[in-house]
Amino acid sequence: MTPEQLSAAVRDVLTAAVDAGDLALPDGVPAQVTVERPRIRDHGDYATNVALQLAKKAGTNPKALAELLAARLREVGGVESVDIAGPGFLNITVSAAAQGELARTVVEAGESYGRGDALAGTTVNVEFISANPTGPLHLGHVRWAAVGDALARVLEAAGAAVTREFYINDRGAQMDKFGASIMARAHGEAVPEDGYHGEYVADLAAAIVEDHPGLLDRPRDEQLVVFRDEGYRLQLAEQQSQLEQFRTHFDVWYSERSLHENGRVEHALDVLRQQGHLFEADGALWMRTTDFGDDKDRVLRRSNGEFTYFAADAAYYVDKRERGFDICVYLLGADHHGYIGRLKALAACAGDDPEKNIEIPIGQLVKIVQDGQELRLSKRAGTMLTLGQVVEAAGVDALRYSLCRYPADSPLTLDVAQITKHAPENPVFYVQYAHSRLASIQRNAAELGIDRGELRPELLDHERESLLLAALAEFPRLVAAAAELREPHRVARYLEETASTFHKFYDACRVLPMGDEEVTDVHRARLWLVEATKVVFANGLGLLGVVAPDRM
Repeated sequence: MTPEQLSAAVRDVLTAAVDAGDLALPDGVPAQVTVERPRIRDHGDYATNVALQLAKKAGTNPKALAELLAARLREVGGVESVDIAGPGFLNITVSAAAQGELARTVVEAGESYGRGDALAGTTVNVEFISANPTGPLHLGHVRWAAVGDALARVLEAAGAAVTREFYINDRGAQMDKFGASIMARAHGEAVPEDGYHGEYVADLAAAIVEDHPGLLDRPRDEQLVVFRDEGYRLQLAEQQSQLEQFRTHFDVWYSERSLHENGRVEHALDVLRQQGHLFEADGALWMRTTDFGDDKDRVLRRSNGEFTYFAADAAYYVDKRERGFDICVYLLGADHHGYIGRLKALAACAGDDPEKNIEIPIGQLVKIVQDGQELRLSKRAGTMLTLGQVVEAAGVDALRYSLCRYPADSPLTLDVAQITKHAPENPVFYVQYAHSRLASIQRNAAELGIDRGELRPELLDHERESLLLAALAEFPRLVAAAAELREPHRVARYLEETASTFHKFYDACRVLPMGDEEVTDVHRARLWLVEATKVVFANGLGLLGVVAPDRM
C-alpha cells in the first residue's frame, strides 16, 4: 500500500461517512488528504491530521471525528490497526502483506515508477546557461548545465511537457571583439586589451585560416566578418558537443540575432503596445515597468533608433509565450539578480501573471579546489577552467551529482579529490555503490539459479524490510515535491537516505541462502525487494543525469 493509496482510502472513508449521513461536510470531501510518515516508528506506518483539519467544518470535535474515521479505516483491506493520538491524530499501521505488495508495484512499473501527472497538460520552457559563443563553457556554466537539466527531468517526471532551451547571445559588441581577437592572433598581433586572450583563440584562428585559404590577404573589414562568424560557428559547435557529452541536451538553440533578423522585436513591440504600457520620451521608446514593481522604466529603443538588450529580452519572452509555453523558467547566475524585477514586470506588461507564467531562479557561484588551490575562471584572460577540463578531472557522474545535490541558490565549493573519492563519505559513490550492490545480489542469485518466483508479500515483515519499503513508497511524492518546488537536489538527498536504509537492510536480512541452505519464499520475496530498490535507484539517478552502474 502506497501513501497515495492510503490517502485515497481515507478520502473514500470520508465520502462513505458523508453518504451514510454520519458526517456533514458543507464544503465536500477535500481533494487531497495528507498522509505522512511519523517521526517516531512506534506511532505506526503513517499518520494523518485530517480529523483536526475537518472537525470545525463538520461541527464536531477532532477526537470524535477521529474515532468515526478510525472505526471505518479499520475495515479497509491492508490496514492492520488505527490508533488515535493526542487531540485527534490518526496513526495507521498497514499489514506486512499490504506493505510488501509495494515491491510488486515498483517492479511492474519499472522506469515509470516515481512519475506522476501533477503537471500534466502544462508546457514549460526551461532556459539555462545562455552563454556567449565566444569561448568554451566554464564551471560557472556547468552548474546550470547540471541543475537545469535535472530540473527539466523532474518537471517531465511530474507530467509537464518540457522544452530545454539555450539562448545564444550572438549579437552585440562582444561578438565583434571576439572576431577582432581571433583576427589579431591570426596575424601574430597583440589581442586588443578588452578582447579575448585565451589560447583557444589562437586555435580558432589557425583553424579558420586553414579552412579559408587567402583570407589574410583580403581587406581587414572582410576578414573581421569571416573571423567573427566562423569563430562563432566553431565555438558554438564545441559548446554543443561538450554539453552532449555532459548529458545535457537542448531541444532548442535560440539565436538572439534571429530576433532582430526575422522581425520578432518589432512584432513584440506591437504586442506590448496593445497592452498599453509603452510610451515615448526624449525621442526613445520606453516600457513602463514601474507599473509592476520594477525599480525604473526600461528603454526599448534609444533615441538613435537602436534597440536595447531589453528589447530583445521582451521579444524573446513574447516569442516563448506565442510558442505555447505556459511557464517560462529563466535560470540565471548570481550576477543577474537585478533581472528578476524587470523580467517579472515584462511578463505583466505583456498581459501575463508574473507569479504564474514566469519563474527566475538565481544560482550562486561555484568554486572548485584542486590540491588546495582555487582554480579561477576568466574567459578573456585565458585562465578559465573549462567544462572539458572539469569533466576530465572529476568525471561526468561525480560532477553532475555534486552540482545537483545542493540548492542552486547556495554558494558551492567543490574539491576534486573529495567528489572523486571512492569512499562511503562521498555521496555520489555511496549512492552508485548501493545500485551496484543490488545488481551484484541479482548476479549472484542468477549464478545460483534462483529467480524471484511468485511474490509472497506478507513475508516481508522484518523491521528493516518495512523501513526500506516505506522509503521506496515515498519516491513518487519526493519527485512530485522536487518538481513543484523546482528543487532537484531533493532527489539526491532522498537517494542518500535510501542508500543508508538499504545498506542497513542488507546487513540485517540475508537475501540469498548460504552454502547448502534451502531456498525459501523469504529469499524470493527479498529478491523482489532488491529489484524494487534497484528500480528506484536507477530512476532517481536518471533524474539527475547520473549513471546507475551495475559494477564498481
